[in-house]
Amino acid sequence: MQESIECSIILPVNTEQLYSAWLDTAAHTAFTGSSADIDPRLGGRFTAWDGYIEGVTLELEPYRRILQAWRTSEFPEGSSDSRLEILLEDAGHGQTRLRLLHSEIPAGQGESYLQGWEDYYFQPMLEYFLRPRE
Repeated sequence: MQESIECSIILPVNTEQLYSAWLDTAAHTAFTGSSADIDPRLGGRFTAWDGYIEGVTLELEPYRRILQAWRTSEFPEGSSDSRLEILLEDAGHGQTRLRLLHSEIPAGQGESYLQGWEDYYFQPMLEYFLRPRE
């Protein structure tokens, strides 16, 4: 049986900046602290965390929503990709609520990815977007 998780954070950045950063190789690398390679187009392939994560962008709604086929090197052999829906909502005062709906995760892995989003994305992103820009 597959699993689904949902998590969110409010980040001190507007929706346009966050959307663009998620789909930009240099920015994604900077806010996670680990290498990413992202083709930002519909159907574009991506990797993150030094190749631990890989997938394809399935749908794009600029500044609002990104849907990706997503997997890690820990997915069991023969398992299908999971679905990652990235939702961006204006939270006022130049902030954005980033909400992740992650579904079709292989059985037994959901809790690990829930903690992973917090530890390897949300906390580093918060620190990155709080840093003063030149």
